[in-house]
Amino acid sequence: MSIREYSLKESMLYFLPVLLMIVIPVIIWLVWNVKTGRYTNMDVSNRIQRKTLYIFIAGAVISYLIFNYIRNGYIDWVMLFILILLFALQISNLFIKSSMHTAFNVFVAALFFSLDWKMGLIWLGIAILVGITRIILKRHTVKEVFMGAAIAFMVSFIYLYCNIQFQH
Repeated sequence: MSIREYSLKESMLYFLPVLLMIVIPVIIWLVWNVKTGRYTNMDVSNRIQRKTLYIFIAGAVISYLIFNYIRNGYIDWVMLFILILLFALQISNLFIKSSMHTAFNVFVAALFFSLDWKMGLIWLGIAILVGITRIILKRHTVKEVFMGAAIAFMVSFIYLYCNIQFQH
């Protein structure tokens, strides 16, 4: 979906379910688990603690995908690929604490790239800065940031390939 194709009303009708079914519940989940001591911080820096976060976010995304399919009769491909990225990060979390911040920013760069390659490159620069700040803040090692970026590049490549195929 893009501003080029949808009115403000249509965009809001798309965004509100995402906000209400994914964003707000995930924020509430994070705050609740930090306040109750299950998570040490809002970044969920502990690899073991991340397991429940991945499950909760995946449940929220799956519920949104089902809702959207029932309501609109189509699969939201962007959210499906976000779910795929989340599953890939969850699997990698068994071995290494891959940077979710870097991964999601690389994927957002791919989303922008599908609209305008210049915007995609600009956001890729932002993703690189995010990765650097994760290292500076000592939330991740260089290896963890690169792993998050690598996973996101693979998922993003498949997304962009599918996006091109569905346009023709």
